[in-house]
Amino acid sequence: MKTLLKIIGGILLLFVVYAVIAILAFSKKNHFEKSVVINAPKDKVWQHVGSLKEYNVWDPFSKADKDIVITYSGAGDKVGDSYHWKGNDKVGEGEQSVAEMVPNEKLVTKLHFIEPFEGDAVANFILTPEGSGTKVTWSIDNELNPMMKIMKPMVDRNMNTMFDQGLGDLKKLAEK
Repeated sequence: MKTLLKIIGGILLLFVVYAVIAILAFSKKNHFEKSVVINAPKDKVWQHVGSLKEYNVWDPFSKADKDIVITYSGAGDKVGDSYHWKGNDKVGEGEQSVAEMVPNEKLVTKLHFIEPFEGDAVANFILTPEGSGTKVTWSIDNELNPMMKIMKPMVDRNMNTMFDQGLGDLKKLAEK
């Protein structure tokens, strides 16, 4: 029994040490990005990136709940257009709005997360020529609270999976 308590105590101590190091070491500013080269011209790729409604066709986050409720304000392809989503525990609730747009080149959106955690982020979609195709770079910038700093490795793994899935689905759509 003493050995089991020592093991449990050691695990708890390691977690506390990790938590303190994570809170102190990880920056409050968080940036995550992934890119993919799509074998299609920029204008064809833009059809799937330059509209919030088209974005939600390949967006992996909204696909995590087949019963998600999305309500649009505007057509989704102009500065100020937005949508509100409400879904299960995986998807949560929030809003995304178009903050800046340069057709066939750049879309900047602002995200406001309501549940499960309150927070704000900025997402960028940048399209650049790459050989005979188009390179799409998808990034997200946000601030991490102390709890999110502790969970950062898990969050980064999840973001990597979701961005890979989303960019893969975008590539399939745009190359049709």
